[in-house]
Amino acid sequence: MLKKNEIYTAEIIDYTTEGSGVCKIEGITVFVPSSAVGDTAEVKILKTAKAYAFGKIERLITPSENRICPDCDVYQKCGGCSFRHISYSSELRFKQKRVYDALTRIGGVSGELIGEIIGSDRSDNYRNKAQLPVTKDKDGHICTGFFAPRSHRVIPNEDCRLQAGIFSAAEKNFIEWAEKYKIAPYDEINHTGVLRHLYLRYAEKTQQLMVCIVINAMSMKHENELVEMLRSEIPELDTVVININTDKTNVITGKKCRTIFGRGFITDELCGLLFRISPLSFYQVNRSQAERLYNIAADLADLSSDDLLIDMYCGTGTIGLSMADRVSSLIGVEIIPQAIEDAKRNAAENNITNAEFICSDASAAAKELLQRKLKPDCVILDPPRKGCDSSLISAVSEMSPERIVYVSCDPATLARDVKRFAEYGYALKKAVPVDMFPRTPHVETVVLITKK
Repeated sequence: MLKKNEIYTAEIIDYTTEGSGVCKIEGITVFVPSSAVGDTAEVKILKTAKAYAFGKIERLITPSENRICPDCDVYQKCGGCSFRHISYSSELRFKQKRVYDALTRIGGVSGELIGEIIGSDRSDNYRNKAQLPVTKDKDGHICTGFFAPRSHRVIPNEDCRLQAGIFSAAEKNFIEWAEKYKIAPYDEINHTGVLRHLYLRYAEKTQQLMVCIVINAMSMKHENELVEMLRSEIPELDTVVININTDKTNVITGKKCRTIFGRGFITDELCGLLFRISPLSFYQVNRSQAERLYNIAADLADLSSDDLLIDMYCGTGTIGLSMADRVSSLIGVEIIPQAIEDAKRNAAENNITNAEFICSDASAAAKELLQRKLKPDCVILDPPRKGCDSSLISAVSEMSPERIVYVSCDPATLARDVKRFAEYGYALKKAVPVDMFPRTPHVETVVLITKK
């Protein structure tokens, strides 16, 4: 049995799905953050359980050949970047292996059907969205940053390397305004204070910036002064929105938004189409990789001009609308009302007339489409991390599409669902991993599933 605070010598042999290194000490699996496969290190045990333990590197004996010098002082504290200390090529190898292992071991898929991962041209400054909690630092100054892993302790950071560079200027001006007019940050314990989150979105192609302030109030003092400060320093500022969230909750945004400058939304170009992005609507955080992902999905879908395409979990319609010109008709399904409204506007503004959008739970919508006796030629599934529930898989299978294109952000739930579809006579034909989130452990995968 390993002892807490004892130091052992071990070699890092793998990574967890969260990006921590893994080693074996006396037959026990030990998880070691900020380590690299190939490291030999002295590992101090911090916490023990029956079958595993947690440790940290006390001294690096032989560094892995995959190691690089980290270029961020706080990445180990904020938890945003699990892989800032290893080369991008080794990060891609890990992600390829993660998808391969999940699909072959859980999904029962032949490894020959899994393509090479599509890496990102940029590993920094790719995120077009940031939701930054507002607090006070140890000296009592207002700051923004990120929650440390598994906590609500804010790690100050005004220059995150993953985010669009323009966000740093917005943060700086916002903090100066809050300090000048003494607008208090939110205290989640006492439910007092005003400023909860600074929420930023950037349309990379059109260079439009949205600043959204999430507040614990119905209104906020000195709103006009905030707008003027931002406008004077940031030419790309397109809109400023107040989001009202007075609930005692961990959910970042409330349901009500109020525009104090601009249109209340920004517009970006993706796959040759213009898309409206409002504060509460979904939009891929890595635009250039999203285009690659959607193009791969369209190629796998192999659509023709008389096809009916159904896009489940359609969000603001991006993936389905990018394929609308290839099919006879498109039906998009999404449970969030504002996203559906954005999808309808996106279709209209791009002169797409063959699209219909349904605001509904995916499983309920699938049953409704069955009742309408619609037989889709292709179904696109882009579910949340938990994957598809069994009723949706059953309903989609009952509609009997020839092709299903499944976009997943979690290899394990993707593999589980591939196996479920197999029970209904479908088989995976091809899988392509796409790295949407460099320097983090997350990886997207797009797969083609067809009738056996």
